[in-house]
Amino acid sequence: MPSVALIRRYAFSSAHRLHSDALSPEENARLYGKCNNPNGHGHNYAVEVAVTGPVDPRTGFCADLPALDATVRRTILEPFDHNDLNALPEFARLVPTGENIARVIWDKLRAAGLPVLSVRLQETRDNFFEYRGDR
Repeated sequence: MPSVALIRRYAFSSAHRLHSDALSPEENARLYGKCNNPNGHGHNYAVEVAVTGPVDPRTGFCADLPALDATVRRTILEPFDHNDLNALPEFARLVPTGENIARVIWDKLRAAGLPVLSVRLQETRDNFFEYRGDR
């Protein structure tokens, strides 16, 4: 059976502060600019999750959409939405940049058993991040 990718879009709103304890206050300010504000700032994120699998001859689907939605809701949307990403255990040792958020989403979905092909995160109108696993 041929494999097909299903791409599903979700949304969540989160706050974060870009700050690294490995850098001096001056380096943090220079590198992260206004995103280093001690009070943080927020984004309305969109995340596209692509999963892949063979087309089921009975249903015509490559993925169980209700199961996909439930997994994304439980593992990503509920813990991330309307929360400060810096306060979550996933980011205890990671700066919650768009790059790291996309990787964390990938890791959490893979750990939940989803056949994730890619994660694409839109942070702003102009900033997108895509992760396809370590290749």
